[in-house]
Amino acid sequence: MNEDEDREELGEQLYHLISPEHPDTASKLTGMLLELPVSVVRQMLQDEILLNEGLNRALNALHLNVDSQAGCEVASASSDSLGERLYDLIELHNTGHTHKVTGMLLEQQKEAVLQLLSDPALLEQKISLALKTLHELADEETNVSENSDRDEDIGETLFALVKQVEPTHCADITGMLLEMESESLNQILRSRAMLEVAVQKAKTAMEGIWDK
Repeated sequence: MNEDEDREELGEQLYHLISPEHPDTASKLTGMLLELPVSVVRQMLQDEILLNEGLNRALNALHLNVDSQAGCEVASASSDSLGERLYDLIELHNTGHTHKVTGMLLEQQKEAVLQLLSDPALLEQKISLALKTLHELADEETNVSENSDRDEDIGETLFALVKQVEPTHCADITGMLLEMESESLNQILRSRAMLEVAVQKAKTAMEGIWDK
């Protein structure tokens, strides 16, 4: 069964559950819920509480859309009101980052937010983009953390080597050597002779400063 056939079957099951309570809007509500990921729709069919939560949020969005078309309320909709409605719709997608995604989407103009509330397909697209951005930021933070750990390891290794050559001022000299470019730093870590030369230069420079 392909995805379209799968959604059609899920839609029939949803409509059967929704129509007794919402006969006038069952088709619209079913269509709105079918915009959600298939896995979420399946969960709703198995969990009455989850289905009711989804219906309530879909009804809120449907009412907002009706108000928008009638020219009522939307013109004066507060940011808090829009944020609450947007949060409810994003929560249905079970992203695990509802609060962050809502905050990111609320940075848009009010008109763009209103469009998201009335266009499930567009909302899903924006949610995907927001999640991609969050994941990229998380990867960058991980890389920064890894680089920091690596720098700390290099500092400890260099300190131990410098201490063998010049134990008296090893901390100050290590600090100076860590200002070197990465390539030069790696060279002195691999070569004892280059390390001794670098330590002597650093010591001479420090003595010049102390003499002033």
